Amino acid sequence: MGFFSKDYESAGVGIAKNAPKKSGIKLFFDIFVRKFWKIMEVNLLYSIFFIPLIMAVVAFIRIDNNTASSVVAIVLFIMFAVLIGPATAGMTKVMRKYVLEKHSFIIVDFFSAFKDNFFKSAVIGFVDTLICFSIGAGFIIYPALATQTGNNFIYVALVLSLSVAIVVTMMNFYAFLMIIATDLSLKNLLKNSFALAFVELKKSSLTFFLMLVILFTAAFLPIRVSLTFLLVLPFFPAAFLSLIICFNCYPVVQKFVINPYYTSIGQINPELCDDLDDEDEPIFEDMGGKEKPIEKRKKGKGKRIS
Repeated sequence: MGFFSKDYESAGVGIAKNAPKKSGIKLFFDIFVRKFWKIMEVNLLYSIFFIPLIMAVVAFIRIDNNTASSVVAIVLFIMFAVLIGPATAGMTKVMRKYVLEKHSFIIVDFFSAFKDNFFKSAVIGFVDTLICFSIGAGFIIYPALATQTGNNFIYVALVLSLSVAIVVTMMNFYAFLMIIATDLSLKNLLKNSFALAFVELKKSSLTFFLMLVILFTAAFLPIRVSLTFLLVLPFFPAAFLSLIICFNCYPVVQKFVINPYYTSIGQINPELCDDLDDEDEPIFEDMGGKEKPIEKRKKGKGKRIS
C-alpha cells in the first residue's frame, strides 16, 4: 500500500524476520525517519524546562537597580540549573530506547527517568550550567582584557577554557547514558565519563563535531531564516542531538561498562539478546517475506450485492 499510488489493493511479501539488519548511517536514518514525530514530541517536552531560563533572562534584562528583580532572576536561574539535568536524563532514556529499537511511552519513560535519577542528574546538570555560563563569560572577558592590557598571554586562559568546555561536553555524552542505564555512584560516573571520552576519542570527537555543525549552522542562518528557526526550536534540534549521542556513544557504554558487569556475574547483557531464544519453540511462525503477493482484484460489470 502506498500513499502516493492509486493501487490500494496490492500488497507485497512483507518483511522477513531474519532479513539482514541495517547498521551504521542507514540504521540511524531509519530510526530517525520512523520516530520523527516522536522525536519532535520529546523535544517539545524537553523545551518546557527552558522556560525558567527564558524568564530569568527577561528578569535580568529588566533589572533597574531593583533587588526584587535580581532575586527573581537568580531563583529562576537556579531552578533551571537544577531541573535541566533530570530533564536531560528523561530525554536520554527515551532516545536510548529508540536506539535499541524498543517502544517508549514518552511521558512515562521521561518522567520515570526524571524522578529516579533526580539527584545525580541534577548535580551534573547544575555543574554543567555553571561551567557553560562561566566559559561563555570567559569568551567575552578574556579578549576584552587582552585588548585593554595588550597582554596576549591572557588568550592562554581562553584556550584553556575552550579545552575544558570540549572535555566536559564529551563527558556528558556518556554521563547521562550511564545515569539512566546503570547504578554507578556519582564519583564513578564522573570517572568513567572522563575515561570513555578519551578511550573512544574517535566516536567522542565525531559526535562533538556533528553537534557543532548543527549548532553553528543554526547560529549563522540568515536573519529571516533564523526567526523561522526560533519557531521550530521547541521541536528541534535538542532531541535530534540526543539521538545522535545515544546512537554513537551508547555502544561504548555497553562495551566498557554494561557488558563487563554482566560478564562478571556470568550472564549476558539482555540488551544484546534476541526477544526469542533459539531454544524456545514459537507458537506462531513469522511469515514475513514468505507470503504471496495479493493480486489486484479485477473489476467486473457484475451486479453488486447490497
